Amino acid sequence: MSFQSEIVKWYLKNKRELPWRDTTDPYVIWLSEIILQQTRVEQGKPYFLKFLAHYPTVKDFANAAEEQVLKLWQGLGYYSRGRNMLFTARYVVEHYGGVFPTSYDELVKLKGVGSYTAAAISSFSSNERKAVVDGNVYRVLARYFGIEEPINSNAGQKMFANLAQELIADQEPSVYNQAMMEFGALQCKPKSPLCAQCPIRLGCYAYKHKKVDLLPIKLKKVKIRKRWFNYFVGITNNEILTKQRIPGDVWQHLYDFPLIETQGEASLSDADFLVKTQELFGKQLELKVLESKKHILTHQIIYVQFFAIDNYIVNFNLHTEIKSVKINVFKQLPHPKIIGDFVEKHID
Repeated sequence: MSFQSEIVKWYLKNKRELPWRDTTDPYVIWLSEIILQQTRVEQGKPYFLKFLAHYPTVKDFANAAEEQVLKLWQGLGYYSRGRNMLFTARYVVEHYGGVFPTSYDELVKLKGVGSYTAAAISSFSSNERKAVVDGNVYRVLARYFGIEEPINSNAGQKMFANLAQELIADQEPSVYNQAMMEFGALQCKPKSPLCAQCPIRLGCYAYKHKKVDLLPIKLKKVKIRKRWFNYFVGITNNEILTKQRIPGDVWQHLYDFPLIETQGEASLSDADFLVKTQELFGKQLELKVLESKKHILTHQIIYVQFFAIDNYIVNFNLHTEIKSVKINVFKQLPHPKIIGDFVEKHID
């Protein structure tokens, strides 16, 4: 049997039952694909079900408020995906009459939809012959065919895309694409792949040449940025201090607490840090460390300290970005995950 036939045969026997596989509705498929970007299936599945329950159609999604979307998205990370989804839903309603497109050429024009996502939606919804190339597919192709061109180089991406398109030529696109992705996710895994039970191992270059752990090749990652956020938790008369994060930085438009960013870990014995806090909250301010956390993002590591504050004064006319809101209102706002976790643990 051919490489493709073996992959499809394996898939039909081993595929997972996933809620987005039982439909050809391009809106539902789009919803699942965007949620699963940079997200494991186990983590993304409950979010998919939650979003579909709130917004069963693209028109329902288009009518949503951004804060509501971001609140549902809370904990998934990469919040620009949620904002892009809302933009796209409104665009589809305005420019396509609420009928979600199914062709690759139309899908790739939508905000937040790249070549992979467009190929996935078009092939799953209308069987368009467009090969998907995600991390799972890169890995299977690199190992089986012995491709040593880096998967994140321009030359590598072109090479893999051309090969993937050749392989799908005589296949049923919707089944074959899902088979390739599933095979990479469950069988040809990044670490500890199941080579001993692999139906295509005898033709696999990496298996024969003992290069399974070496392929695929990826160019070195960008440098990780380290940051230190010091949050101030002020509660008076059942109201809590909050602010909305500005555009152009991590977690834009989400809500957190007033903070001071420092160049390293702040300490209550650090005179400069204390001066900055007193300039913000007055000289009678009392500080107490509540909790310290490390939050890891793709290109940043954020070290977070939460300080309880008492006897504070805020000049809201001077610091217009800081608001005082009822705690129950604050809890309904969309937050970065680390803020949501803190609130759940510490604030009744």
